[in-house]
Amino acid sequence: MPLGKKNRPTSAQGKIETQKAPSILTETEPVRGTTGHSPLRQTRQRRHSYEVPSAGGSELGDDRTEKSPKPEWLERELLRQEHRRYSFALGDTKLITQQHNVRYPASSLSKLKIEQRVSLENLKKVKQAFEDFEKAGSRSLGLSQFRLIIRKCLGLRDISDAQIHELFMKIDYSGQGSVEWDEFCTYMQLEYTEKEESVIRSKQVAFALPASIKPLSHGEPILRIQPTPDGTIVTVREDGTVNYWSSKLQLRKSKSVFHERPIGRTPKWATDFTIMPQYNKLIIGTGDREIQLYELSSLEPYCQLNSLETVPLKLDYCYTGPDECVIVYGDVQGCVNIILMTSVGEMLRLWKKLPRVENVPSIGIDHAVQSPNLTYVRWKVHQDWVTEVKYFKSAPAVASTSNHEASALVIGCIFPSTNIEQQMREIKEVCREGKPKKVAFGLGSPQQRAACDQTVFPIYKGVMTFDICKIHNLLVTGGMDRLIRMWNPYVPGRPTGILKGHSAPIFYLHISTEDSRIFSVSTDNTARIWDIQDQSCLFAAHPKASLLHGDLSACLYSSAVKGLYIATDSLALLSLKTKAEPQGCFIMSHTEVVLCCGYSLEFRQVVSCTEGSVIKIWDVDTGNQVFEYGGAHGLSAITCMTFDPKGRRLVTGGRDGCLKIWNFNNGHCLKTLSRENGGAEICDCSYLQVHRNAFIISVGWDRRIDVYLDSPEDTHHVQRPQPSWQDDLRKGHKEDILCIAQCPPYLLATGSYDGEIIVWNLVSGHIQCRFLSPLPPHSEDAHFMDRSVLSLVFLRTRALDAAFSSAASLLSSGPQGHVHFWNVLNGGKFLASFKASRLQQQITKLAVTQDDCLLFAADHVGYIYVYDIKQCALTLEQKPPNTVNFWRAHISSITGLQIIENDRVLLTSSTDCTVRLWSIHGEFIGTFGQPERWSLYTESSWKHPAVPYEVLIDPLSMPSHCTLEGKLTMSDVLSSGSTGGTRTESESPNKVRHPLPSFSDREIEEEINSSFYPEHGKWLRHEIFKHANKTLNHGGPKAYHTLKYFDVADAPTTCEKPDLSLAGIDPFIASSVDEKPSGI
Repeated sequence: MPLGKKNRPTSAQGKIETQKAPSILTETEPVRGTTGHSPLRQTRQRRHSYEVPSAGGSELGDDRTEKSPKPEWLERELLRQEHRRYSFALGDTKLITQQHNVRYPASSLSKLKIEQRVSLENLKKVKQAFEDFEKAGSRSLGLSQFRLIIRKCLGLRDISDAQIHELFMKIDYSGQGSVEWDEFCTYMQLEYTEKEESVIRSKQVAFALPASIKPLSHGEPILRIQPTPDGTIVTVREDGTVNYWSSKLQLRKSKSVFHERPIGRTPKWATDFTIMPQYNKLIIGTGDREIQLYELSSLEPYCQLNSLETVPLKLDYCYTGPDECVIVYGDVQGCVNIILMTSVGEMLRLWKKLPRVENVPSIGIDHAVQSPNLTYVRWKVHQDWVTEVKYFKSAPAVASTSNHEASALVIGCIFPSTNIEQQMREIKEVCREGKPKKVAFGLGSPQQRAACDQTVFPIYKGVMTFDICKIHNLLVTGGMDRLIRMWNPYVPGRPTGILKGHSAPIFYLHISTEDSRIFSVSTDNTARIWDIQDQSCLFAAHPKASLLHGDLSACLYSSAVKGLYIATDSLALLSLKTKAEPQGCFIMSHTEVVLCCGYSLEFRQVVSCTEGSVIKIWDVDTGNQVFEYGGAHGLSAITCMTFDPKGRRLVTGGRDGCLKIWNFNNGHCLKTLSRENGGAEICDCSYLQVHRNAFIISVGWDRRIDVYLDSPEDTHHVQRPQPSWQDDLRKGHKEDILCIAQCPPYLLATGSYDGEIIVWNLVSGHIQCRFLSPLPPHSEDAHFMDRSVLSLVFLRTRALDAAFSSAASLLSSGPQGHVHFWNVLNGGKFLASFKASRLQQQITKLAVTQDDCLLFAADHVGYIYVYDIKQCALTLEQKPPNTVNFWRAHISSITGLQIIENDRVLLTSSTDCTVRLWSIHGEFIGTFGQPERWSLYTESSWKHPAVPYEVLIDPLSMPSHCTLEGKLTMSDVLSSGSTGGTRTESESPNKVRHPLPSFSDREIEEEINSSFYPEHGKWLRHEIFKHANKTLNHGGPKAYHTLKYFDVADAPTTCEKPDLSLAGIDPFIASSVDEKPSGI
């Protein structure tokens, strides 16, 4: 090999050279017996790991530096290709200078997380690498060692250092700077487990139990349940009783269609029925070898096809084309009978004119087949009775089932194939056997299909029911062996899956294409729902819960009603529990009410918690969901949350009275904090540090402040609070504590339901000062007014500065949308108050910027108000702050409000099930969970200038207009066009709004008489109104019966517009012909 040449790593010799290192220790060389590293050793290790081996570019020791971020023009182009909006403003580059505060969010737009790209072989390599380090005396690995292991063992060439660092921080949730194999394995396992549970939770479905039951009169069992195009449910009993039901099982019509026979003759009985909706006919098969047709609307007999070969047991109908259809039935001899009809309407009308048999026009099958418009085909398919038959138009083919194992299910063609090879094979068989094979259709002995014309599914104990879905390419069968088999319709050899769970024979199966589910009912009245993809049972409705009793006779799943109709001794409806779907353009972040949200700066992720105890993690840079886990507090709602100072752990509080600490990136519950005997609902919590100790503080309905020590040395999973402060026990709150706020290093404020605010000294636990929220001026019914304090916030720049000792340093929410300013340093006193909510709605959340210049206030109906408080409440002067901005962010109460200073955006959540992101100026960026993702630093990817659709159409968001809000008369409205365009004093938007104008009938009549018609037009006015006051006569002819007819005269092609003002009936012209136009 020439000097200076290097082999490509894909060559054989190159591969051998790249794997000379027998262990990863040869590349990292950790110090034995300690996890620490000397500076010299670190330098040597770092120099060795960044050198390129002689083999040339091997991935084992190639510690690549992070790739440079994509330029913004490329990022915009990527978003353009992902169906973003196709217009980009020129100002998109003004925020590019802020990108030095983040770890290149654009670089992760097109990359999956490392956890999503790990295989089982990769995990084995990672485990071996950890074991090599452990043998060398280093049980835990630092970031540099972890980075080298990930690059070597996972073989991922396109991952960046930032991604590896992010994974390291997720595993090292405590911030110790090292990870172990157990921690790595636990993180991976729990993440995949929570993802699996999240998928299962998204597929959750259930029936509303018990079922809606409609009792039936004693009689014969129901044969079948069929829907009509208008949603009516049709049932037919064996004695010929036809019932029409509404979708909610309200009986609309009932009639016995069979002709009464004389005493002594066996009554006629029905075997099955189906519907011909295109011809408004009802088809009933009878035990007298007949197929009868009835009018679907009146149930009057129309005609019948009699003298069939055998009794039709199962019927099916399909409309195949214009005036063409197919009727298929299976009989007691195991034959499939196919009747193909053309010119159906004309042929049925001819049959109706034939002689009657038992008051029904009849034609024999032997005469009917002589018509050129009817083709009759009969195949011998099974060796037992046909249990079900269906015609599939797309094939076209007929599928039939029986309890005979060898021919349990057969899918066959209608006519024999014209395959030349098959015909030659049959001729050879005839010559060999010496017996001619008769191939003919029609009446007589049925023929068997050739093997190439049918697909046979041999199934143990046969098939009682089946269903086929073309979209999923799925065939499901069920029978006496209580198993549901899933098949590929083209592969009859073995099933693709078996669903076990029923303890009785399978009676009914249905594939719901839109939901990817299978509905099954067994003969013991048990209904189950299965997921097609997971092949798992989602829900089971047992008869004890559904209250279904009696022998099962018929079933039907209706996708329109989202329910399962079941006929036993009664008719029942098992409705699916459906969650409220967002209407129209509504976008929801959660399916439940969102009660709190927060932002982790460390991972640049948003966390939202719901009333259904579900926690979702979102990427703030794109709005995409990163992770989700549920059941965080069991069935209890999550009411509050906070992060530790490093942003790696999440603390949640719930209505179960517990606090829980989470590694929220994989749903691992690290600790549970609660009282000995449980506790009441927790309303708010906070994480704080006093000197070198870290504490978690919670408040709630137990009216006490619980303090928990957060120590890494405490390995107990369940932790109890520290003893309560003495002042809290003796002088604390008398009502439920609703909110908490802290101001390091030693101030803590709590607000309660009765309007009381207490400021505590964290070091001593003593009360520093206490206040009572004042009532608004000129308030009435003060005793019944809600004075609860829902939010508190400290102005930290003032609280820690002696120059502001007399200024307000604490803000609280008050009644009727007020915000109060308090001084807490000099004994505490009330300084100022102002009305923050223009609609006088209660303020639910408060937030201030880091420099305490801007106050963000959110109210109960979803409005956000921004006020400049820099010069507010510095003295006792009662000067309200200036309004900077306000907008409506949600349509209901805002439960979360946080300012993300580095990105200058605002995070909000609401009880309307949404979590949204806004710019600091109120520009709508997007709703978390929306289909289109955004780029935080590309303004053209934002939703702005659009607003949320539900906010746009909500009545409280509608703009006001002076004409609608002022009290005007009809003449003022009519004469508004003649007045000048100057705004009157009453039209000023700053005036108090008035209710909408209202007019009585007399006023309207007077205005019409005086304005629309001149005095000389009384005769015309009389002709118009002489019939206006006549009472309606609904029993007489309809309105169109009294219309008058006129001859249409030929009008010239050009005509002049009539002057309606001369007749005085044009309301847009002057009301009198005598008035002169202005200016003449």
